[in-house]
Amino acid sequence: MRWYIWIIYGLLRLLGQLPLRILHALGAGFGWLLAHTDNPMRRKAEHTLSRINTSFGEEKRHFLCAALAEAGKSFFEIAKIWTGAPARTLALVREVRGGELFDAALAARRGLIIAAPHLGCFELLNYWLCSRTRIAIAYRPPRQAELEPLLIRARGGLSAEQVRAEGSAGVRTLFKRLAAGGVVGILPDQEPKQGEGEFGPFFGRPALTMVLLSRLAQRTGATVLFAFAERLPRGQGYVLHILPAPDGIADPELPNAVAALNRGIENCIRLAPHQYQWHYKRYSAQPPANVEAR
Repeated sequence: MRWYIWIIYGLLRLLGQLPLRILHALGAGFGWLLAHTDNPMRRKAEHTLSRINTSFGEEKRHFLCAALAEAGKSFFEIAKIWTGAPARTLALVREVRGGELFDAALAARRGLIIAAPHLGCFELLNYWLCSRTRIAIAYRPPRQAELEPLLIRARGGLSAEQVRAEGSAGVRTLFKRLAAGGVVGILPDQEPKQGEGEFGPFFGRPALTMVLLSRLAQRTGATVLFAFAERLPRGQGYVLHILPAPDGIADPELPNAVAALNRGIENCIRLAPHQYQWHYKRYSAQPPANVEAR
């Protein structure tokens, strides 16, 4: 790693010594600043929230402030997750809901895909999964190439195989793992490149959606489960949620498959709507007019 990346890693280790409640308080303060100043993250979140056909029963201004506070917490809690001993990190998990689904899928030995949206603390979810089974985690390299060694080192406590989610070699690795009855983790709401995805409804509006997960499920017969780690208030820890995938996620007709995939993401978000990363632009790509009309 370059010298300034080492400095960033050192700062993360220092921050990681603080109690989680302090980190979350710092993150909430940072989120307050994001909500009350003009900045790209706030503008992206406003853009996304202005397009979805739901308000979650809350005034959108209040919702935006709460969502940015949770986004701030997500930045600071990474220091605790990435730099702590795995046993200390796993102790932050207070409850697992739906664990029987995970155990049954492992016992079936026909492959398992964990779809983990940008919701709550998905880095903690990775640690929990690695404590239960061998897993290959697909990731997209950061735009700043010099940050990739930091990600790999910071995730060094994971016993997972980290697979680049791009190129034929990475896809073959995921297929082989599932065909052998293994487990793969994927971020299902990561926007694909133009020409590599399919538009499907996401909270009532078309969003460019990955097709990789559905193709993996269709061709290997693997089970698909959705999962996320919900952040508890006042730094009390996390609750892990494991949910079944909606019917149709492995449909050979891609429009049906990506619609089911997005329904699965929506089901997770509705359990902790403020904790979704609304600043991740799901609607940055515009569909053709005929798709929008549908």
